[in-house]
Amino acid sequence: MSKKRLLTGDRPTGKLHLGHYVGSIENRVRLQDEYECYFLIADLHLLTTKNQRENIDEIRVLAIDMVTDYLACGVDPLKSAIYLQSAMHAVYEMNLIFEMLVTVPRLSRLPSLKDMAKAAHLNEMPFGLLGYPVLQAADILMPRAHLVPVGKDNEAHVEITREIARRFNHLYGETLPIPDVMIGDVPSLVGTDGQAKMSKSLGNAILLSDDTKTVEKKVHAMYTDPKRIRADIPGTVEGNPVFIYHDAFNPNKSEVEDLKARYKEGRVGDVEVKDKLSKAINNFLDPIRERRSDIEADKGLAEQVLYEGTIRTTEIANETLAMMKKAMGLTGLHNKISRKARARQRKIEKAGTN
Repeated sequence: MSKKRLLTGDRPTGKLHLGHYVGSIENRVRLQDEYECYFLIADLHLLTTKNQRENIDEIRVLAIDMVTDYLACGVDPLKSAIYLQSAMHAVYEMNLIFEMLVTVPRLSRLPSLKDMAKAAHLNEMPFGLLGYPVLQAADILMPRAHLVPVGKDNEAHVEITREIARRFNHLYGETLPIPDVMIGDVPSLVGTDGQAKMSKSLGNAILLSDDTKTVEKKVHAMYTDPKRIRADIPGTVEGNPVFIYHDAFNPNKSEVEDLKARYKEGRVGDVEVKDKLSKAINNFLDPIRERRSDIEADKGLAEQVLYEGTIRTTEIANETLAMMKKAMGLTGLHNKISRKARARQRKIEKAGTN
C-alpha cells in the first residue's frame, strides 16, 4: 500500500451545506493527493432514523445530489473513490463481528445518539441507532483507513472505532490499523439562527448550491447580538454567528478585523456587516456553483462516478473481510468442515458404485 488511506462520508439527506464543507469536505479535497481516499454515501446509516419505504425511494436522488456536491467542491474521482455503503456486502459481516467486541453500556454513553433519536422524534432507541457507531467502525475499518476527517460531533464515534480495532487486534493479532481523527478548522458551524449547529432539518443552513439571492436573504436574516437594537450601540463579536462566518469564509482578514473593531465600538450597522458577509460567501460559492452546473449538464456523470467508485471499493472490502476471517480462524474452520464433508461424500459415492 503506497499511500495511507482516508475514509469519511455523509448520510444521503440531500444537498450539502457550509457546515459540511468546513467540518470535513475542505479536508477531503486538500488531502486527496496525500492519501488514498474513500468517501461513502452512508445510506445504511440513514435507515437508523428514516426507514419508511418513501425514505428509501428518495435515496437515489439524494445520493446523486451529494455526489454532485462532492465533485463540485473539488473531489476528484480519479484520485478518490465515492461509493454506496449498502453495496458493500463485506460491511454487513464486519458489523456483525464488531458487535461482539463492544458493550451496550459503552454505546449508551454517547450523547449524540440520544440527540439523533430526539431529532428523529423517536420515543425509544432502536437497536440499529444504538449500534450506529459500530456500523461506522465497519465503514472506517473496511478500507483499513488511517485517517478520518469528521465534524466535532463525530469525534466520539471514531473513538469507538479505535477501541474496536484495538480489541480485534488483541484477540486475533495485528490486522487492523488504529485510525486517527481529524477535526475541521471550524469544528462545528453554528446555524444562521445562532441556536444550534447548521442543519437542513432545522432550517438554519446555507447550502453549497444556494444561488446568490438566496444567500443574501439567509445572511440578512441571520441572528446577531440581540442586545444591539441600534448601530451606535457597542456589540458583541465573540460567539456572534455573523463574525463566525466572516472568520470562516471571508479571506479579507483586514476587512474582518475592521468590522469587528467598529462593531465593538458601535460604529457599524448590522446591514453593512451582513452585506460584506453575503458578498464573501457568494464569492466562495461561485466556483462551486459553476462546477455544479457543469456536472449537472453532463447527464449520468454523477451516477457513473458512484458506480465506478463502488466497484473499486468492493475489492478492498472483500480483501479486508478475508483478512479478518483468516485472523479469527473462521476461514480455516469452514475449510476443515468442507474437506470432511467432501471426503465423506466421496466415500458414499464410491460405496454406491461397488
